[in-house]
This record gives sequence, structure tokens and C-alpha cells, in this order.
Amino acid sequence: MKYYILAGEASGDLHGSNLIKEIFKQDKEAQIRCWGGDLMQQAGAQLVSHYKERAFMGFAEIIKNLSSILDFIKTCKEDIQNYKPDALIFIDNSGFNLRIAKWAKPAGFKTFYYISPQVWASRASRVETIKNTIDHMYVVLPFVKPFYEKYNYDVTYVGHPLIDAIHNHPSIDSTVFKTENQLSEKPIIALLPGSRKQEITKMLTGMLSIVDDFPDYQFVIAGAPSQDYSFYQQFIKNENIKFISNKTYDLLKNATAALVTSGTATLETALFKVPEVVCYKGSWASYQIAKRIITLKYISLVNLIMDEEVVTELIQEDFNKKNIKTELQKILQPIYRTQLLQKYDVLEKKLGGTGASEKTAKLIVAALK
Repeated sequence: MKYYILAGEASGDLHGSNLIKEIFKQDKEAQIRCWGGDLMQQAGAQLVSHYKERAFMGFAEIIKNLSSILDFIKTCKEDIQNYKPDALIFIDNSGFNLRIAKWAKPAGFKTFYYISPQVWASRASRVETIKNTIDHMYVVLPFVKPFYEKYNYDVTYVGHPLIDAIHNHPSIDSTVFKTENQLSEKPIIALLPGSRKQEITKMLTGMLSIVDDFPDYQFVIAGAPSQDYSFYQQFIKNENIKFISNKTYDLLKNATAALVTSGTATLETALFKVPEVVCYKGSWASYQIAKRIITLKYISLVNLIMDEEVVTELIQEDFNKKNIKTELQKILQPIYRTQLLQKYDVLEKKLGGTGASEKTAKLIVAALK
């Protein structure tokens, strides 16, 4: 069978790569073409377009780059039409993927969605688009299935692929890790500022504002695979600030605490059992728009899954030096850390066990027979 997979960011590339590996196990003669990243390519797919080329963030940036985005959509449709896949698989990234799906389903392609767009967070009207354009939806968060049931749309909960990714990640000795990356013996506070330049600039400026208040710790920036070290250099103005590129999981395995930009990384950090403070700050315009369309009590996946404030969220104006310092001091205290780690254990149980990628691959391959 021929498969065409569409992912639009680093997390989609990770989950797409694991899905590709499992598809090859289920379908030995599979041919796979993708819009994704290095990991999907390494897993055996033919890469058409890298997500780095489409890393537009926020309403203002999307409007500014609308012409480029429309060109990408046109190119993608033409490539799918020429390739004629048996299965078209979308991974998250709703802004791009739902536009392709609206064209693909009437054009006669079989459509699958792995990792639902966040319609449960805002613009629930998109559920109708999904119902009309997606043959099968595989969701990875436990509360998403009952959400769709309210709209009479039957989806399959497969568990979360992060459980697999983290479970399969090799351990690295702390001493070896610090030596290889030229770190000191001080405990590590990991900084996960996101993956897009605009986002990283906003988040790192705030995160690094409290470095001098924690001289007994070393702050290590998790460099995104989509950005070069040269971009991060402008932020490294203190000998207590270190940088490691594309080794986020190794960093989390060895971190004492973390400041994390809202997104998939908040869940990854929790599953690595690292106490964290969740941070987010967008442009004024983007925040004002988001505030009016997002209907959730929380922004972090940890709190959404647990349906309570397990980790502190510092959003927009609350993301300031005073609050960052206070909340970081709190998660470094032994009693608070113990309570938080207990909550993380409950979180992991809620997500189910391993096998999300395998289950999804089996279901997709079976649906094509």
C-alpha cells in the first residue's frame, strides 16, 4: 500500500516516525511519502517538505506569510494527486491538515487522523469539518473521546505515543551526560523554550531573567532541532547558562527542575518525572484573540488530563521575573516535589500503557484491506 503522512512540527515528526516504523512492520511492502522532518525521513519515508519551512506561529505571522502558506497547500494537493496514496494520514497541525482534508475526502482519498486537532480547546465548530472529511480518527488523550461523543463522532482512543517514545529512550549516566556536554556538577534546571524563533525569543528572555537568583544550579537550554546554535548565542550571556542541541530527552532524564513553554513538552517533562513550571507569552494581539476563542481552564496538557492544577501555569503578564523565581523556588522544595511526583504517577496511569503507535498502525493497515 501507499501511505502519505502529513506532520507540521517537531512533536508530529517524532510521533510520525514511530508510526512509520510500525506501518512497515504491518505492511512489509509499504511505500511512504511525507511532509514532516528528519525523524520521519530516517524511519524510511520519502520526505517532500520539511516542517521547518512551514514554522509560522501566531495569527499575525500567519497573515504575513499567507501567500507562502497557500503555495504550500497547492503544492501538497498536487503531490498527493500525483502520488495517489491508499491512505492519507494527518498528524495534529490542524491549520494546514484540515484544509488538505477538506479537499482530499471529496477527491476520493481515504483519510485518517492520528492525534486530534485541539478542537476540544477552541473552535469546536471544526468538529463538523472533521466528521465530514476524516474516515477514522485516533486520539491520544483520554478526555478527547468523550468530547467527540457529544458530537456523535466515534473515535478510537489508542493511548499516548509519548509513553512509547520515553519508554524506548536509552538511559544515560548522569556523570557521562554532564561530561559529554561540558556541564558542571551543579544540579540542572532545564529550559524548554519551544521550537520557533519568535517563541524562543519571548520565552528565553523571561526564563533567563532569574539565573542570577539560583547560583547553586546550572541552567541548560534545550535547543530545538529546527534552530541552529547561532540563533541561541544571543541569549547566553552568563557562565551559568549552558546549551544542548536536540537532546531534550537526555536533558530531562538528568534535570532537577524545568521551565517549560506550553505544548507537548509539558507532558514530556511530567512523564520524565521532572517538577516543572509551565510558561507562555504570545504577542498582545495573538493573546487577545486566543483568550476569546479558547474555552479551557488550563493550557498545559498535564493539568488538562488531570483536570486540576497540578503544575503552575504562568501565562502572559503572569510570566514575569518575580513569579518565575517564586514558582521555581517552590518546585525545588523537597515536600512540594514529592507531592508533585505523586501526581505525575497518577497522570501516567491515566494515559495507559505502551503501544499507541503499534495500535494505530494496525488499525490503519486493517482498514485498507
